[in-house]
Amino acid sequence: MKNRNYILISKIIGYIDKINDYSTNIDKSDFLNDSKLIEACVFNLLQIGELTSRLNEDFRSNHTEVPWQKIRGLRNRLVHDYEGVNLELVWDIIDNDLNSLCNQLISINDI
Repeated sequence: MKNRNYILISKIIGYIDKINDYSTNIDKSDFLNDSKLIEACVFNLLQIGELTSRLNEDFRSNHTEVPWQKIRGLRNRLVHDYEGVNLELVWDIIDNDLNSLCNQLISINDI
């Protein structure tokens, strides 16, 4: 049985999959004009950030290819400044960064 870190990674991958499902065939304009979609994606990004903080420090240190601090930093910005969040940046993360992150995490989980 895999340890807690790998279970958390699996959960993070699940949240990324949800965001990808929500944003399939969606462009930036569609995203920015759909408050339910924004809230769903932001919620899942928050979950990703929260689970990242629960990973063992040694585990994160052994996988420096993953931008753990940026993930956690995004979570903090979303939680503490929700109304001031740059939604274009959120879309950019969804559109450009999540698939790469997912691939990194899948690679880690396959070890």
